[in-house]
Amino acid sequence: MALARARRGDRRIDYWPGFVDALSTLLLAIMFLLSVFVLAQFLLSREISGKDEVLSRLNSQINELTQLLALEKGNTQDAQDQLANLQATLTAAESERSRLQQLLAQGAGAGAEAEARAGALSGELDTERQISQRALSQVELLNQQIAALRRQIAALEDALNVAETRDKESNTKIADLGRRLNVALAQRVQELNRYRSDFFGRLREILSDRENIRIVGDRFVFQSEVLFPVGSEVINDAGQAEMKKLADAIIELQKEIPPEINWVLRVDGHTDDRPLSGAGRYRDNWELSSGRATSVVKFLIANGVPANRLVAAGFGEFQPLDAAGTDEARNRNRRIELKLTER
Repeated sequence: MALARARRGDRRIDYWPGFVDALSTLLLAIMFLLSVFVLAQFLLSREISGKDEVLSRLNSQINELTQLLALEKGNTQDAQDQLANLQATLTAAESERSRLQQLLAQGAGAGAEAEARAGALSGELDTERQISQRALSQVELLNQQIAALRRQIAALEDALNVAETRDKESNTKIADLGRRLNVALAQRVQELNRYRSDFFGRLREILSDRENIRIVGDRFVFQSEVLFPVGSEVINDAGQAEMKKLADAIIELQKEIPPEINWVLRVDGHTDDRPLSGAGRYRDNWELSSGRATSVVKFLIANGVPANRLVAAGFGEFQPLDAAGTDEARNRNRRIELKLTER
């Protein structure tokens, strides 16, 4: 009997080695996933940094080309002014040449008449001939000046054509750089939208699916009843608990957004369209909505959110979600909205 019991005891299976192997495999898998995650974060940071460097170079090139374009336009204007002056000088020179040619023709006519007359007029004929000779000399000199002016005008026209060609090329480069800059800016907006989606996803998880806390478009909306008593800007105990969760989420998100993205969280206060009595602390809905937004911002700052990442704004009753005059519509319109945006 004792031998039989010993044999039955030897048949028991030892599960411990298999459990250790399974646990080791699980730990290795988790370490591998963590390594992949860290590597992906590193590559994403390098890609964003590279994009920012390209964006800075593009801005520098645009500034340089803009300066060159302004300089070329200034040179073009100077050339056009010089061309206008030369054309005016040419017109005056041609007028003077016409006058001298008329004078020469008159002198030649006078000389023929003097030869037909008596020899007593020979002195006058010599004078007319001298005048004609001087006129011819002046006409020749004017012709040379006009030719030189025409050469200068041709050179200026060539320079203007070159300047216009450069202007077209500069405008083309600027347009191309502008398109590239728009693409880079669009990528920055897409990055901020991605962080906004992550932020709203985290808020949805930590604040749960409460009916009076919801997402409307690109904003996270708290109904005023969640945070404030009626007509007051003081955050109640339940609201402080929700705002503490919000502050923790913002602090975690700040660690992931690259420092070159200049983001802010805008806190907007809204009321319904019922006017205040004016007997309380606030005279109208403008002051009440601004006071509530400011209270939220100050609470977040007190719980570790940097002040330079927060903006408070009051809209009174003038941005309703529901324009109906019902109590249900007024309840929806009394709210605090959060929007993650770029400064």
